[in-house]
Order: sequence, then structure tokens, then C-alpha cells
Amino acid sequence: MTFSNKWDTCYKNKTHSMNNWPFSDLVSYVMRFSKPGKSKIRVLELGCGSGANIPFFLSLNAEYFGIDGSKTTIRKLKKKNPMLKNNIVVGDFTKELPFQKKFDLIVDRASINHNPTNGIKKCLDLVHQKLKTNGKFIGIDWVSTRDIGYKSGRKTNDIFTKSYVGGRYYGVSKIHFNNEKHLLNLLKNFKILCLDEKIYKSIIPIKNKTIAAWNIVAQKS
Repeated sequence: MTFSNKWDTCYKNKTHSMNNWPFSDLVSYVMRFSKPGKSKIRVLELGCGSGANIPFFLSLNAEYFGIDGSKTTIRKLKKKNPMLKNNIVVGDFTKELPFQKKFDLIVDRASINHNPTNGIKKCLDLVHQKLKTNGKFIGIDWVSTRDIGYKSGRKTNDIFTKSYVGGRYYGVSKIHFNNEKHLLNLLKNFKILCLDEKIYKSIIPIKNKTIAAWNIVAQKS
């Protein structure tokens, strides 16, 4: 198991942000690259968390599936979305994607990056296996090495993975950071359709605080 059990504690104690709306970048990239609506698509979300993106996919009449490591949040999601009770599962997506069918689209919003490099590689291998030919993977907010957290984090035996004893990333397990070369290596089995790096510099309240992350669209050929 490579995911952290701290996530289940976060959901039990409600110390993690419980978003109830879809993430704008995910909506934008799905609509731009997946073109849903022409035909019904089957979607898998890795790290579905509190279910913020579920209403968006259901509004597209997509066949939605989700996987998360937290038993607490999956139990709540099944209660909230009884029609999806057989489609949402507890599991480690770096070890197994326990679904028989293949998918037109697999998405991740900042969940995979809570694993070390070896776990991410295993996860992307599973993603590749579970995508249909020409199916797409969309990764949103994969943290960049330009982010302020990369320098402030504690070193681990993986140069791209840092741990924390305080600050923005404390309490939600380790964080994996990426540069362009590293990402292209991780995604070498895919055709890259889009690779965008977002860099924000805060002025108020913390001047020159840099927040940086990657958005990815990759296709199985």
C-alpha cells in the first residue's frame, strides 16, 4: 500500500476541505479534450474524495466510477449517491483498479501526487491497461518543482517526494513534485496531447509565494 491512511483520518475529522463543486480546470480540460455529449462515455476518477466532480460527470450523462483509499468518504458517497453504490470502491489505485470494463476517460485531480515515484509509475501502468484504445487520461494539479513547497519540504529517499511537519501540505501525507522531464518519463507509454504548467505568484497576504502545478492530457494509442 502506498497511499496514506492519514486521508481517512482527515475525512473522519473533517480536517480536509470538503469541496462540493467541481474543479474548474478539470471541467475545462474534460470539455476541451474529451468532447462528452456526442456519445455516452465511461469515466473513472482516481481519488474521488468527497465527490466534488461527480455532479459534473453525471450532468454529462457519463457512466461514472470512482476509487478512493478512504473508507469513510466512500461510505458517505454511496449514501449520497445510491445509484452509484456498485461503481464506487475503496482501494489503492497504485495496486489495482478493480473494474472489469475499460474506460473512455480516466481523471485525477491532485490525488496520484500523494504517492512516491514508484507508486505513480504503477498507477499509470494500470491506467494505461484500463483505458480503451484512444482513451484519455487527464491529470489536474500535479504539483510542480517550482512550487514553494518543494524547497520547504523534508527530503525522502525519492528526490521528487517531500514530507512535511507543518504548513500548507502538513497532515495529508507526502507530496510528489514534477518537472517537465520527469513527467515525460512517467508518461512515456502515452501520447501527450497537452502539458501545461500553471505558475501563480501571491502578492497579498504573502508576497512572492509561488504556487505551481501541471495539467496533463495523455492518450492511449
